[in-house]
Amino acid sequence: MTILTDELLASLAASTDDVARAATLPSELYTSNEFLRFEHEALFAREWLCVGRASRIPNPGDWFTVTIADEPLIVVRDKPGPDGTAGVNCLSAVCQHRAMTVCSGQGNDTTFKCPYHHWIYGLDGRLLGAPAMERTEGFEKKDFPLPSMRVEQWQGFIFVNMDPDAKPLAPTLTDYEPYLDNYDLANAVCPGTFTLTDMPWNWKVMFENFNDGYHANRLHQFVQDFCPSNMSEFPVAWRDDSNVIFRRAGYTHMDGGFNATHRVIMPVFPDLTDEQRTYSTFALVPPTLCFGTAPDQCFFFLVRPKTANTIDVEIGYLFHPSALDDPLFEQKLILSDAGVQVFVQQDQDATTKVQVGLRSRFAPRGRYSWQEESHVNFNRWLVQRYRSHWGAALSA
Repeated sequence: MTILTDELLASLAASTDDVARAATLPSELYTSNEFLRFEHEALFAREWLCVGRASRIPNPGDWFTVTIADEPLIVVRDKPGPDGTAGVNCLSAVCQHRAMTVCSGQGNDTTFKCPYHHWIYGLDGRLLGAPAMERTEGFEKKDFPLPSMRVEQWQGFIFVNMDPDAKPLAPTLTDYEPYLDNYDLANAVCPGTFTLTDMPWNWKVMFENFNDGYHANRLHQFVQDFCPSNMSEFPVAWRDDSNVIFRRAGYTHMDGGFNATHRVIMPVFPDLTDEQRTYSTFALVPPTLCFGTAPDQCFFFLVRPKTANTIDVEIGYLFHPSALDDPLFEQKLILSDAGVQVFVQQDQDATTKVQVGLRSRFAPRGRYSWQEESHVNFNRWLVQRYRSHWGAALSA
């Protein structure tokens, strides 16, 4: 029996009301693999998915693979075009012969060769070679390219979309862009990322925790007193055509830092205004990117659901290029990361226990504090898309 009933859909309206009246989403939206499969179609197959930083593939032929919602993808820097620029392609990693994944990991190549039967594809996905297919009636290489996705770059991030009819991403993110002025994120440096695998909670729990100002100096008591919950602000009213949900988290002093000193460790982005040095922002670009700013660094989480109850999370930091000129950069990076890990460990414990609670028969539809307005906006983003695809899911 399906959980995608008209009754469940109707119940979601309670989660999109004003924050003073709204209720949390039903627990089965976080625990049901059937519901996650519905989200694969309603969200992940139609929305812009952040797959990483463009700086990860600087040269023609550079590529890496990523799997999102059971779709293995290749992200590759193409050969330069007539204007001399080399764009980014996103291709399915599934060979169009017998469905073997063509490659995994990362590398630099001029073509992709499926190791199973040696079908060869170009960086743009075209099938270039298919040995011993000359006796196959009606076979034309042009009919069997690797499927390609739409690609956009925003603030140095690569986004892909499996829906060829999707609207452009950038116009839906304009509400947040004034808060990124003066960071020059397209040219910020990312020293690398690390990935946490099989984390035991739902992807939406991850998104909610990342943008939850209510727990800031409660769960993180003593380590976040400089950025208290009561200084959370939600400066932009929700718009149905927006793809970003964010809050501004004020500091009690300039140049706060998420470490034991409560102050910046790395060089401050030099073009920030004095006001920008008095707060962080925490933003969601669902369904894959959680992004935050601080005066000396930015940070991102790339969230990839595996089951309803598990995710992988790729985490990275961004710094002004001048940070790398400091001979103590590596040591400062260790100190900075150690401070962040205190928060990460506390959050991991909390989100693990939230997911346990969501599987309980006593899991509530709770109420929100005003400091959780971002959650209601996230609900609005979700429910709008659930409603659009609900009928198709019921008739499938």
